[in-house]
Amino acid sequence: MTEEFYSGVSETAGDGTWSEEGEWDLLDYVDGEDAEAAVAVPTLAVVGRPNVGKSTLVNRIIGRREAVVEDVPGVTRDRVSYEANWAGRRFLVQDTGGWEPDAKGLQQSVARQAELAMNTADAILLVVDARVGSTTTDEAVARVLRRSKTPVLLVANKVDDGRTESEVATLWSLGLGEPHAVSATHGRGTGDLLDRVLEALPETPREGIPGGGPRRVALVGKPNVGKSSLLNKLSGDERSVVHDVAGTTVDPVDSLVELGGKTWRFVDTAGLRKRVSHASGAEFYASLRTKSAIEAAEVAILLLDSSEVISEQDLRVLSMVADAGRALVLAFNKWDLVDEDRRLQLEKEIDRDLARVPWAQRVNISAHTGRAVQRLVPALETALESWDKRVPTGRLNTWLKEVVAATPPPMRGGRLPRIMFATQASTRPPTFVLFTTGFLEAGYRRFIERRLREEFNFDGSPIRVSVRIREKRERAGKGHR
Repeated sequence: MTEEFYSGVSETAGDGTWSEEGEWDLLDYVDGEDAEAAVAVPTLAVVGRPNVGKSTLVNRIIGRREAVVEDVPGVTRDRVSYEANWAGRRFLVQDTGGWEPDAKGLQQSVARQAELAMNTADAILLVVDARVGSTTTDEAVARVLRRSKTPVLLVANKVDDGRTESEVATLWSLGLGEPHAVSATHGRGTGDLLDRVLEALPETPREGIPGGGPRRVALVGKPNVGKSSLLNKLSGDERSVVHDVAGTTVDPVDSLVELGGKTWRFVDTAGLRKRVSHASGAEFYASLRTKSAIEAAEVAILLLDSSEVISEQDLRVLSMVADAGRALVLAFNKWDLVDEDRRLQLEKEIDRDLARVPWAQRVNISAHTGRAVQRLVPALETALESWDKRVPTGRLNTWLKEVVAATPPPMRGGRLPRIMFATQASTRPPTFVLFTTGFLEAGYRRFIERRLREEFNFDGSPIRVSVRIREKRERAGKGHR
């Protein structure tokens, strides 16, 4: 009954109706928490040289297209974790950039990401292109892995037919045991491989997640605004590749970070350069991954370059967060580069361009120097507390009665709509439903939202106010059988 009643409650005002006073009994209903106890699961790292099909294999393992795949070497540049489930067992799959032992510059940073995955994973898949055979790079990776205490499975990828199978045997020379022939593109042999993966993975991970599950934070913003630098500064570790080339991060990058005595799960996302409709190739899929990361997060940190004018790209990312109904912290980066004149100009830009989210927490930081980055913790905690907040129905209606008495809604069609009662239908974000006898103007709904914020303190979180209008009752005897 309650599920039917609340379906559509958060839709646009005026599209729902109610007619029975019996529905008032539902005011005492309280939603259960959406939080699901997080259980630490083991991690499988997928490593290998560039363009051997690692991301395609990751997509095959997790059963959905998450990792960015394009027929160009180097599309994956960071360690990226995805949840997988095989035969009832859950585990994380960690995609990595291509490992090049003699890499320089950006490629050298990518190689370190793969090495870190090897050092922290519970099992490793080394992927080799069976059509090419073992290369000097594959042999170098194998030498490193033979010294590792972590279980390693050798995967011969791109075995699309029987003709390639005869070449798989040559990979025994890598000294990592039997090569497992698969075709990540077509799914051939991947089921048998996953059975072996479950045998190799331990029941509990090497590094368990403390507590009851970390809160999920999405780091979002336009390219080269400093997202990866901020993540590295917060974690005290080189979790994300940082380079002065815009767009280094393509996939979302998961990192567990200890801040303020708590563990947080940060996701560093790709910057959006173009509208999704205008993007192509890896950039198109990266934009989809960014949107998915926002929707999977609980709170977003929108990083803005305080030394530059707020751009259309910034506003597009802001809209994605607001539309997803996530808690929000605005972090103005590169504050050490801002002079007094720029600060005055920035205040005007905030009032004009960020008027949609006046409730968002604001922090001025410098990811490069570390200035004030610790102030992000209380801002995140405040935003999440607001996002999770539930107002008791009795208190809500007592307050609403006083507000409406002092400022009644405007007349509509010569009649004054009455607000009969209200309830909070859900949290995350807080959603309120007003049951009325008539339509409420948009301006009055905004007035109610503003007063809700003032009274119950929803700093850092969006709130939604919806209206359900009572159907007109039939006159006594009319239509009576």
